Amino acid sequence: MKINCLGGGPGSMYFAILMKKSFPDADITIFEQNKPDDTFGFGVVFSDKTMEGFRDADEETYQAITNSFEHWDDIDIFFKGEVLKSTGHGFAGMSRHKMLLLMQERCKELGIDMHFEHLIEDPDSIRDCDLLFAADGVNSATRTKHFDKFQAKVDFRPNRFVWLGSDYNFPAFTFHFIENEHGLWRTHCYRYEQDRSTLIIECTEETFQNTGLGVTDEDATADYVHALLDPYIPGEHKVIKNKSHWRQFPNISCKNWHFDNVVLAGDAAHTAHFSIGSGTKLAMEDAINLHAAIIDTGSLQDGLVKYQEDYMPQVESLQRSSIVSQRWFEETERYTDLEPIQFGFSLLTRSLRISHGNLRLRDESYVQTIDTWFAAKSAEQSGQSVPSDPAPPPMFTPFKLREMVVPNRIAVSPMCQYSAEDGTPNDWHLVHLGSRAMGGAGLLVAEMTNVSAEGRISPGCTGMYTEEHVEAWKRIVDYVHTHSHSKISLQLGHAGRKASTKVIWEGFDEPLDEGNWEILAPSPLPYKPHSQVPKVMDRADMDKVVTDYVQATEKAERAGFDMLEVHMAHGYLLSTFISPLTNIREDEYGGSLENRARFPLEVFDAVRKAWPEGKPISVRISGHDWKDGGSLPGDAVQLAEMLKAHGADIIDVSSGQVVSDEEPQYGRLFQTPFAERVRLEADIPTMTVGNISSYEDVNSILAAGRADLCVLARAHLFDPYWTRHAAYELGYVGYDKIEWPEQYDTLNRNYVWRFETVEN
Repeated sequence: MKINCLGGGPGSMYFAILMKKSFPDADITIFEQNKPDDTFGFGVVFSDKTMEGFRDADEETYQAITNSFEHWDDIDIFFKGEVLKSTGHGFAGMSRHKMLLLMQERCKELGIDMHFEHLIEDPDSIRDCDLLFAADGVNSATRTKHFDKFQAKVDFRPNRFVWLGSDYNFPAFTFHFIENEHGLWRTHCYRYEQDRSTLIIECTEETFQNTGLGVTDEDATADYVHALLDPYIPGEHKVIKNKSHWRQFPNISCKNWHFDNVVLAGDAAHTAHFSIGSGTKLAMEDAINLHAAIIDTGSLQDGLVKYQEDYMPQVESLQRSSIVSQRWFEETERYTDLEPIQFGFSLLTRSLRISHGNLRLRDESYVQTIDTWFAAKSAEQSGQSVPSDPAPPPMFTPFKLREMVVPNRIAVSPMCQYSAEDGTPNDWHLVHLGSRAMGGAGLLVAEMTNVSAEGRISPGCTGMYTEEHVEAWKRIVDYVHTHSHSKISLQLGHAGRKASTKVIWEGFDEPLDEGNWEILAPSPLPYKPHSQVPKVMDRADMDKVVTDYVQATEKAERAGFDMLEVHMAHGYLLSTFISPLTNIREDEYGGSLENRARFPLEVFDAVRKAWPEGKPISVRISGHDWKDGGSLPGDAVQLAEMLKAHGADIIDVSSGQVVSDEEPQYGRLFQTPFAERVRLEADIPTMTVGNISSYEDVNSILAAGRADLCVLARAHLFDPYWTRHAAYELGYVGYDKIEWPEQYDTLNRNYVWRFETVEN
């Protein structure tokens, strides 16, 4: 077996070591263009969990590396004159230079050939082997030459950063947020050996340009950073240069990692921003996983296939988290109005891989401090008494909108049931919503309820346009108010061009086979190519829709709802006015966002005027259309600002479903960043929805200030008592906490008493 490794970094050497141990007779050669002791950067950092994987792969290399480690558990965050501390994180750092030398020694022990100062201009020139392992870095010649085969994507991000070193011993992994006359600076600093630390300095392109520094001017950069960090690093300590140029981080991904006998690894195949991990870590884990796949399959070719199939999802998950973390640092200016304690929590949970609960395991006292602060803010905002010793988890604090106070921050998302009869809700809806109210959710948002018969999505959708509808909804509202502490909202909508379709289990967004009714839209664009072509709305149609919304609003008040939500998302009527993908009008209702929002705002104004002053109104909007040319997160902020000026109380931020050929980027909490941006930039409360499933996700979102209410759909379908189960799992139990219905209370007390007796 002959293996050539292109690139002499840790990834290549580690793969060579693992393969040589398993196949002692293999002919393995490493080609590196630099000298043996020449490397970019200063220190590398690994988590304790990462090191466990290295130990399992090769004990000798693990021991050699760990003997040179500097270990720490703490993170220090310097922000607005405060130092925010958290412990229990488990990191280890070491000199990248020393690591390379240790691994080179290990390669020599095993008989691996290493050729330094050997530039391979054409990677195909060393493909006369069984496997070419190409770990040739960010500027990979292998990836560049075979770009199409790997289906590579390279996205250079907007921020600037520079790697520097210092002889100062940072006592913890340290973040500084420093504002000067040029802008806001972020630092990532950690000690990697005695009297040696890595400094990564980051800023926006605008801030960098304000300094007048040159991209490659290392001396001026070192002087600037020395002055910037003077209050934090004593003056006698040096700032050290090493190829310290101002760079832009490249997000690199490849759809294919291999072809024929060539495989990419490390930064050549994928990158993850330095704020979440190191390229060295990823490259070494690539080596571990490729080696394991080859051993498992007993074949190089089969191993390459298994390697990509099994391991790529893990890398893609890490890259998604990395991008979220990266964007936090790219957009740090957005968070600087947060109070320091919340700013620090937002930083620590930025990637969504560390949660409120995970931090509690690491540093219980830190999370208790967060919870106490959040409870005090909630008491101040809601005017309610909130325990402070111990403080409840953030999800069990109240929230006030106008005169309505929801008892906790959990909302049941509006979920169309397609089970109404001529628009009238029935026993199905009573049980569906009633069970979730008894399950403890603070707010129920009933399914999209249409303001007219022609505004229904399907014949099975609910309405609020007859007296029968009022009475049927009132029965449900009265049940919720009588048997729970939940508040209940009605979501009012008009399906627009997505109307007159089958119920979902007969064909999602498919036109009715017969009995279709006329549908409306701002422009004559069908939702799908074979869908009905909508009538272009004229002024008379608009007036009729406004009247329908007003009448539905008045009926909702008579039914006793606590709140209204106006649906302006998901490709329904008002959404199609807002999105440039569905509004191609050339009159005063088309063109700019201000014009496209004109009619939705007319509807909102009419609803707000008809709805009692003391009751709140939410608006569901789209944070992203997931299609080129569509609405983007910045547009959502502008729309939220308009709605706020017109009297909206909270914005429910969803995304997508505007066009049938959208390309959404799904993932855990994938819509929360949109809600966070609207909340912070438009300065209005938000609700977030989308792949929220865990109690800890909710507590993290709230404590970090990403949203004010968390709206769950599928989790509540799976478990109507999700909120009560959350209280139990989080230890938030007791009759002064989350109350049970009287019918269950005696049984519950008896059960808890018996349970505690057995446990004790």
